[in-house]
Amino acid sequence: VQMRVMGPDRQEVRRIADQVKAKFRQDPLLGAVHDDWLEPVPAMKLVIDQDRARALGVTSQRIRQMLQAAMSGAPLDDFRDGEETVSIVAREPDASRSLLSSVDSVYIPTDFGGFVPLSQVAKVVPVLEQGIEWRRDRLPTISVRATLPDGVQSNDVVTKMYKDMQGLRDGLAPGYKIEIQGGAEDSAESQASIAAKAPIMLAIIVVLLMIQLQNFGKAMLVLATGPLGIIGAAAALLISGAPLGFVAILGVLALIGILIRNSVILIVQIEDLVAEGKDRWAAVIEATEHRMRPIALTAAAASLALIPIAREVFWGPMAYAMMGGIIAGTAITLLFLPALYVTWFR
Repeated sequence: VQMRVMGPDRQEVRRIADQVKAKFRQDPLLGAVHDDWLEPVPAMKLVIDQDRARALGVTSQRIRQMLQAAMSGAPLDDFRDGEETVSIVAREPDASRSLLSSVDSVYIPTDFGGFVPLSQVAKVVPVLEQGIEWRRDRLPTISVRATLPDGVQSNDVVTKMYKDMQGLRDGLAPGYKIEIQGGAEDSAESQASIAAKAPIMLAIIVVLLMIQLQNFGKAMLVLATGPLGIIGAAAALLISGAPLGFVAILGVLALIGILIRNSVILIVQIEDLVAEGKDRWAAVIEATEHRMRPIALTAAAASLALIPIAREVFWGPMAYAMMGGIIAGTAITLLFLPALYVTWFR
């Protein structure tokens, strides 16, 4: 389970993240609650006395330049040795450059032509800073994480936690936000990508059905049987406990294609019998009896072929969705489509 806290001020982001962690700890299912900024680490910070610095004619920029020259070095010139260029840098000796006491010995030029030691206008104080600071969209970002016991779906838990934090989210200042992260976020992005392409996919299916059946009513009958597989897919996912995520949705889409194909075969068989001069009622019964065995055998073969991947963590939801949908959808199609056809063309 993961949630992301973002905002412009790192201290406020840390405070909000602590509140999110407190909410996580209240849930008995969640364990090992932590964040990705880890614990603060000790550091040294230079604090400038601005009033004294102005009185002595020293600016913050000049202090920075002198400290950089002493610690990192100030480039003076470049020396060319054949094809190589060697930079000439003036800085403190290695022995004293790493000592904290060397900071106080740095002299800063003033506006009055003199020099003052850094210790007269600034001091070094120990502070605690974040050793790791993650950013997203250039904003400080903390990811709060927790573990779940086996058999519990993270998507369900993180969605419930997100709804329970509605009051906390409503009280955030402008610019700060709490978002779902991890598998639930990836699944939502994948589903949005599928939903964006669904109208194009549906239009192509309708065009192909019209080319094959050359009748709008028959094409609509075939399309009506496609969603029937969702009944079996939902039942199989519920029984198995597999999540309805991105992989399961791919299985449902493939399942709809299988059921539409079976419906097209049955409709074409009925039309062939009607073209031979048989009554529609008799043609529906004979076509259903004639096509029931090959359609059922095909469904059984497809379902059995999915058993090896049913226990896989990644492919399992797709396998359960397709097996349940194929079995239930095929049975419902063989009963529903003939009845709908007779009702439509009576």
